[in-house]
Amino acid sequence: MLDSQEHTPQYWLTRFVLLRLLGAVYAVAFLVAINQVLPLIGSNGLLPVDNYLQEVSTALGSKGAAFFRLPSLFWFWHSDRALLLVAWTGLILSLIVVAGYANALSMGLLWILYLSLVHVGQDWYGYGWEIQLTETGFLAIFLCPLLDLRPFPNRPPPLLIIILFRWLIFRIMFGAGMIKYRGDTVWRNGTALYYYFETQPIPGPLSRWFHFLPRVVLQLGVWFNWLAELLAPWFVFGPRAFRHMAGIIIFLLQLSIILSGNLSFLNWLTIVPALACLDDGFWAKCLPRVLVRKAAKAAAGAEVSQPMRYTALAVTCVVGILSIQPAFNLLSPKQIMNASYDPLELVNTYGAFGSVGQERFNVVFEGTRDLNPDSATWKAYPYKGLPVAPDQRPRQVAPYQLRLDWQMWFAAMSTADQYPWTYHLVWKLLHNDPGVVGLFADNPFPGKPPRYIRAVIYRYRFARPGKGTGAYWKRERLGLWLPVLSVQNAQFVAYLKSQRWL
Repeated sequence: MLDSQEHTPQYWLTRFVLLRLLGAVYAVAFLVAINQVLPLIGSNGLLPVDNYLQEVSTALGSKGAAFFRLPSLFWFWHSDRALLLVAWTGLILSLIVVAGYANALSMGLLWILYLSLVHVGQDWYGYGWEIQLTETGFLAIFLCPLLDLRPFPNRPPPLLIIILFRWLIFRIMFGAGMIKYRGDTVWRNGTALYYYFETQPIPGPLSRWFHFLPRVVLQLGVWFNWLAELLAPWFVFGPRAFRHMAGIIIFLLQLSIILSGNLSFLNWLTIVPALACLDDGFWAKCLPRVLVRKAAKAAAGAEVSQPMRYTALAVTCVVGILSIQPAFNLLSPKQIMNASYDPLELVNTYGAFGSVGQERFNVVFEGTRDLNPDSATWKAYPYKGLPVAPDQRPRQVAPYQLRLDWQMWFAAMSTADQYPWTYHLVWKLLHNDPGVVGLFADNPFPGKPPRYIRAVIYRYRFARPGKGTGAYWKRERLGLWLPVLSVQNAQFVAYLKSQRWL
């Protein structure tokens, strides 16, 4: 019987569940690439990959130096066909893993493919969960035998790799807790959730309900966050009962975030290393008996692989050495978040929402075909996730990621000059470029492109439910974020040419 004695936990079922969930996260990430990579970084994209690779190789002196600083398959071939080939190959391999079949070779290929995308993704792949997926995916390679694809191979998962997953979840959670504690008084005084649900990047269908919960409940939510991020991580290395409790607390926090918003696949990905806190004794009570029997059969015929054991030891040594700087960063009063110290993104720093905005700003692109922009009737381009129309009910899009929407959430807190690709986006809207227009929910000018485009910034607030208006949002126009632009604007065209976009 699996895990029959408390002092000898086993991880056959843990490996099975962990790899299936990781495969699902990979599948979503590669599906996002299939749908969005060309309009974002393709040859005709907003930030073409060819321009980027040339800039990097020039800055570092040669393509060889650039490759070792920013490893990616796209240094060898970066056409649109190559981008889609990587994305489709990744999706197919991911679905095979979800179906239950994984080995070190397939997990290694998934890691290489996604790392290649991250390293050329520029602004669109600059999120913490991208390097978190590469680190998680790297560790998963060494959970599996080299060739055996079976869901329950007769090689036990190396305990050292399970411990490395616990070290990963410790850094993710404790780093997130410390960045909040150091970063903003609204976390320290327990009021962060008064604002978070309204101002988060992409609200979900339940975000407004969470926002209007009683203040005492929202304060308790902050305290539960402290429990999950500052206290529970210390018990992921502890005795069995404490490990299980820590894993469950971390899972519950991630589940609450999943229900209350749209943070891409971040929270599902964070659950993956938390599963390493749970052993087969836990899973045997939750999973179907057929899986438990298969795991027990594999454990009964287990053969310890010396190559897997030595490889796990070598990986542990490498991760240990690479963990020195991230560990010091956790202790530093100048803690940085979502950063890597090595070119392969093997051991990184994490942390999210170190500060919480207290007001929500959205940039809305608007177009018109009228001759005079001063007296024109303007039509908005609706986002797929960000709010535009006040009666627009927030959608559930996570774990899928709308990369344009995310970048425009950041952009609304800055100026257009800090996000120069927004000028390129306007140019493409003025030409009804199908790829870029497809990043929006709808095209208000389906037959003929607009004559002018502008971007307006609004302040949004949740409308209190039950007022009879049917509105989800109240909004206030603050002014122009981008001026009125047209294809006849010589200064506009000259700027695009200076950026090598024309």
